[in-house]
Amino acid sequence: MEVMKMLNKLINNLRTTAYDLRANKGQAVVEALVAITIAVVGLLGIFELLSRSLSLNKVVSDQYAASNLATEGIEVVKNLIDNNMLQALPWNNGISNGIYEIVYNDAVLSRQISADPSNCNAGYIRQNSSPLTFERTSGLYGYGFPEITNYKRAVCVETLSGGNELKINSLAVWTTRGGATFDINLEDHFFNWR
Repeated sequence: MEVMKMLNKLINNLRTTAYDLRANKGQAVVEALVAITIAVVGLLGIFELLSRSLSLNKVVSDQYAASNLATEGIEVVKNLIDNNMLQALPWNNGISNGIYEIVYNDAVLSRQISADPSNCNAGYIRQNSSPLTFERTSGLYGYGFPEITNYKRAVCVETLSGGNELKINSLAVWTTRGGATFDINLEDHFFNWR
């Protein structure tokens, strides 16, 4: 009899333990689902951060290139003035009012798109200027290379102070992949100091 009581007690204990194990199985599944959800949300946040970082990298790269293109426009006009001085010509020889498309090695301002420098704004340049082209092996921008870019550039020349000052605006405009438009406008003044 004593053995029977012990066996009944053991069977009851086993049933209770089995029941407790089945209850814990459901709780483990819920815990696993919560953990997976938290991990997925964390990974999605990281992927979003990477995506935005890459797109901002493209924007900064475009701005850097456009800034250099606009700077180059100012430098081309400065080189024309310096060249006039070296050749003992009037300091502003060949540099007249207007809006010009330029290339890094221009010896004269020849590609005029407007004689009126008051049109010097990004909208006008975007509508009336030709896109720059790019030569990948040399890294040069111009107008005769095979690869068409999103950039347009023009230099606006305006004579001030009775011919003793040149106001130069160099504009670079571009459109991004999504259709957003940007522009950089650099201004410099050159004086007849002789």
